[in-house]
Amino acid sequence: MILLRRLLGDVLRRQRQRQGRTLREVSSSARVSLGYLSEVERGQKEASSELLSAICDALDVRMSELMREVSDELSLAELAESAAVSDPVPVPVRPMLNSVSVSSVAGVPSGRVTIKAPAEAVDVVAA
Repeated sequence: MILLRRLLGDVLRRQRQRQGRTLREVSSSARVSLGYLSEVERGQKEASSELLSAICDALDVRMSELMREVSDELSLAELAESAAVSDPVPVPVRPMLNSVSVSSVAGVPSGRVTIKAPAEAVDVVAA
């Protein structure tokens, strides 16, 4: 299951880290407790629109930019999730070939026979 709060937290953390800022700096600037901001970044708490606005202001990031990045992450997560639950791609079935025994071939020295066929269609067993 895709959790929006987790994606939002990941994007907020990346924004903060891109700026080289600490949780303490951003929490102070946004006037939110360090622990609460940490929980938002880890996707453990849902951030209200007021809190998101304060964090975006502290990061000097427009909320629309933040939401666009979250939307992109959500799209990728949905694609990955749907690919994981869709029917697996069928594995091609190798045709079963009858065994062929070659004891000698006219004009060919013993043990020197070349068979041209796709590698996945032929099993060679030395006797």
